[in-house]
Amino acid sequence: MHLGSTLTREDAAAAVEMFEEGYSAKSVARSTGRARNSIQMLHSRWQVRGRSALETRERRLYSFETKLEIVRRHVGGESGRLLAEEYGLPSPGTVGNWATIYRRDGEDGLRKKKSGRRPSKSSPPLSETDTLRLENERLRAEVAYLGKLRALRSRERP
Repeated sequence: MHLGSTLTREDAAAAVEMFEEGYSAKSVARSTGRARNSIQMLHSRWQVRGRSALETRERRLYSFETKLEIVRRHVGGESGRLLAEEYGLPSPGTVGNWATIYRRDGEDGLRKKKSGRRPSKSSPPLSETDTLRLENERLRAEVAYLGKLRALRSRERP
């Protein structure tokens, strides 16, 4: 089963049985009362992987070169489903997603991104005078805050 799916394992197994009997994704969604989107995604995975579409797969990472080759072939007219079968991708939607990124961002969009927070732009170090001025401003704000807090508390007491 796909990790983000809204279908239970039982729903998915029943849907796959219906696919194997020749029912379309639309008719399975209608007859089971399940979300058409979820059934359609399961149907796409089932077309590529068969019954193993019910199994949760480990997330695989694909190299930039592999992604680029797949996308170029897809943009050149090859079917996303056939490419997904050939390369063992989770679903044809993966090929479509990569193609969308490629069209929007070019080849660089397919490269692995660094994870984590981006470093902030470093500003030049402050002089000692500027550091003391900032500390003085902070302390004045703290004293003003504490003074207002003390005034509020004294009003509360009878």
